[in-house]
Amino acid sequence: MNNRRFARTAGWLALPCLVAAGLLAWYVTREPATPFAQAPATATFEPALVSRGEYVARLSDCVACHSLPGKAPFAGGLEMATPLGAIHATNITPDKTTGIGSYSLADFDRAVRHGVAPGGRRLYPAMPYPSYVKLSDDDVKALYAFFMQGVQPANQANIPSDIPWPLNMRWPIALWNGVFAPTATYAAKPNQDALWNRGAYIVQGPGHCGSCHTPRGLAFNEKALDESGAPFLAGALLDGWYAPSLRQDPNTGLGRWDEAQIVQFLKTGRNAHAVVYGSMTEAFNNSTQFMQDDDLAAIARYLKSLPGDPQRDGTPWQYQAAATNPDAPGAHTYATRCASCHGLDGKGQPDWMPPLAGATSALAKESASAINITLNGSQRVVAAGVPDAYRMPAFREQLTDQQIAEVLSYVRGTWGNNGGAVDVEAVGKLRGHTDPASSSPIILHMR
Repeated sequence: MNNRRFARTAGWLALPCLVAAGLLAWYVTREPATPFAQAPATATFEPALVSRGEYVARLSDCVACHSLPGKAPFAGGLEMATPLGAIHATNITPDKTTGIGSYSLADFDRAVRHGVAPGGRRLYPAMPYPSYVKLSDDDVKALYAFFMQGVQPANQANIPSDIPWPLNMRWPIALWNGVFAPTATYAAKPNQDALWNRGAYIVQGPGHCGSCHTPRGLAFNEKALDESGAPFLAGALLDGWYAPSLRQDPNTGLGRWDEAQIVQFLKTGRNAHAVVYGSMTEAFNNSTQFMQDDDLAAIARYLKSLPGDPQRDGTPWQYQAAATNPDAPGAHTYATRCASCHGLDGKGQPDWMPPLAGATSALAKESASAINITLNGSQRVVAAGVPDAYRMPAFREQLTDQQIAEVLSYVRGTWGNNGGAVDVEAVGKLRGHTDPASSSPIILHMR
């Protein structure tokens, strides 16, 4: 009797488990809906559509992750560190064997906007599909036309990730998507004008600015994906760099920048406040400088509408002349190594040598960017095809960890800067995990 009762109970328990397992299997293997499911295969595209797709690729900065110096454009290979292990960007040229040449428009849309490759293979969210999902249907079609017809195929095999099993299983990503990834394209806000909406579309969608500038949660999710969340574009530490706030924070953000200065920075790579460096150099070299002026103005309008956080940022920075004390730790190193470009007064030589007085890297509590660029220097900035003659040199061979910590502590505590002292152990950690910046940046020359 007890055996029969146990068997009956087990049977009743097994039924909901089987149903749940079936629903889970359906959920993680289903293909996302696409408006292009019935789109006919197209062998050729109108030149205007391919050209439009090239511009969308610039807006989306596809080259930054999918190209390497000296390699074919968009052939992949870039190594990206994640908390689970390294992954490598894939070949997105129209090669039919190693690239995306066999993708239909529907396949392309599912991969770009939903992170699902043909066969149901889930892409890691290092691919910014939570942002690209906001791309319009027209922009997706144009982007597809460009990659199918405007990019040369390259037969270059993809590099497998080194994420160990079982962490490398892809199906849980579907559950991550269900919690953290939006599913709708950008919808214009009726209470905002066309310029604001265009800026919001670029920043949130193709520009995927939040991928670097928005802090992430424990699940590596962006804590907000648009202006409705206060963490959106509020600054984040990523891969050895601190991407600063793009909100109206007066110290660590864009509070002291006007719209014209934002446009100038994105168009020329520099303004009176800063020069592009770190990961932003690649974005400038291959993306923002190629944007149309009205799109740059739209981005500036949108960013200037994002309020700052006075509690986070504190009292707005004011310049304070430094008392002369050559014996202060770091002062001698600054005078001999830094002042020739940045000035003894810390004001630099705008717009070429950026000021350190009031610099975001000297006001942010996170010191990673200051340490990284001092150790490794800056990448070559190439504006309008002309390489910059003024690069931040790497000091990893000239200065010890102690000297770097002292000089950065001096900078971050002088001229009204209040970023705080730099720990020598933090310098040593970044020294061991970073490399000098290359003088040969990735520069994509499109048609």
